[in-house]
Amino acid sequence: MAIGKRIRFFRNRKGMTQKQLGEILGFLGKTSDVRMAQYETEARTPKHDLVKEMANIFDVSTHALTVPDIDTYTGLMHTLFALEDMYGLEIGEIDGEICLRLDKSDYSTYTSMFDMFHAWQEQAAKLEQGEITKEEYDQWRYKYPELDTSKHWAKVPSQAVSDMLMEEFQKIEKEEKKTSKKKKQK
Repeated sequence: MAIGKRIRFFRNRKGMTQKQLGEILGFLGKTSDVRMAQYETEARTPKHDLVKEMANIFDVSTHALTVPDIDTYTGLMHTLFALEDMYGLEIGEIDGEICLRLDKSDYSTYTSMFDMFHAWQEQAAKLEQGEITKEEYDQWRYKYPELDTSKHWAKVPSQAVSDMLMEEFQKIEKEEKKTSKKKKQK
């Protein structure tokens, strides 16, 4: 998840508007929401000092806001935390082993992620059983989903497309309610 989406996520989690956050950060009242919108849409990238201020306001680590560096253990942890927020990845324990699992409460996300993970697990099992080479396994991973023959994967729409679709569905729903109300009044 990019920094703009993380800022929006934590701002919404705190129940703040862009204007409120901008004013707390010291931006002028008239431009505070515009400035925050620029960060959230990634038209501008906040400098490290500003990220630190936002992290303090949200009461989170700066790692939770920035695009994680998975080359470090801390960055990897924050990547996993972002996956928890975005896709319902959960951590648990089975037979004394730490495991990651998918949250079943969001069926659509669960089935899409399950199918993709299942395809990955199938390839890993083939490697373990000697059915494919490490090179073939790596080629599958690094070209995913191009070389995936399981057809278990699904493309997840961008947040912008998802938001646009939701707006259109809400408009349609409002129109249907208006039509239904008019029919009842007749």
